[in-house]
Amino acid sequence: MKHLAFATGVFALTAGFAAAETPELVVYTYDSFVSDWGPGPQVEEAFEAVCACDLKFVAAGDGAALLSRLRLEGARAQADIVLGLDTNLTAAAAETGLFAPHSVNAGYSLPVAFSDPMFVPYDWGYFAFVHEAGFTPPASLKALAESDAKILIQDPRSSTPGLGLLMWVKAAYADEASQIWAGLSDNIVTVTKGWSEAYGLFLEGEADMVLSYTTSPAYHLIAEGDASKSAALFDEGHYLQVEVAGKLAASDQPELADQFLEFMVSDAFQSILPTTNWMYPAVTPKAGLPEGFETLVVPEKALLLSAEEAAALREDALEEWRAALSR
Repeated sequence: MKHLAFATGVFALTAGFAAAETPELVVYTYDSFVSDWGPGPQVEEAFEAVCACDLKFVAAGDGAALLSRLRLEGARAQADIVLGLDTNLTAAAAETGLFAPHSVNAGYSLPVAFSDPMFVPYDWGYFAFVHEAGFTPPASLKALAESDAKILIQDPRSSTPGLGLLMWVKAAYADEASQIWAGLSDNIVTVTKGWSEAYGLFLEGEADMVLSYTTSPAYHLIAEGDASKSAALFDEGHYLQVEVAGKLAASDQPELADQFLEFMVSDAFQSILPTTNWMYPAVTPKAGLPEGFETLVVPEKALLLSAEEAAALREDALEEWRAALSR
């Protein structure tokens, strides 16, 4: 028994050393990315197959909540990578001084030119209001504000789609944005903290339309064989979202973080995104997009404020939103 106990102790000690030698890469991201149906599980398996590491995703609410958490934690943040910011937040994120430059150089498939020394894009999409196929949607944001349609949106202080809608209204209407929000205020059924909650309420029949993406109907078509969801095309054009990831300067695994960013734009990562994150990949996979994506509506006009413009306009846009919804 003593020999057995000694052997067991040696095994446990050896296993402990082995575990200690396995580096851990921590990635802060948004809730839906790490869900069972999101990209997280497949990305984790694929990256761990090549990195000899333990990839750990930490969910931190919706996209915009990531920046709030970083500001709160500062240099004490336990993450090596932050994945899930977008270009409406990158200027503010860079100003924190928490991010380090990257060296990724990829052939992006984005509809706009992209260059940022701190952040690497991994997917993109157009914001849109999704509705049931039998519903006749308004043809513009202005028409929506003048209609009786009931909508669900997300909070711009915690959600990147919510913030994207603020920028959409601002980019399309500039000085008239406050009037658009005044008109939209009585269309809004509720404002949720994140995308998942709003979309779930829409699926339960709580509103006519929900703020989401032109790619959202692809999920229902491909995953469920359901062609009953559509995205409304608006005359003003649609605001573009480019989602990005960045390496934290305080990372204790900088080389591993660089490896992840390079992996993020590889075919192995990018091919996972269309049917898990239901967005367009930043680099089109060698096999192309899945069957069903060709059925999606494509806006004729893309709206996108630069990172600096979005940062400069954010507080005014938030105030217009708050004022309209408080009436």
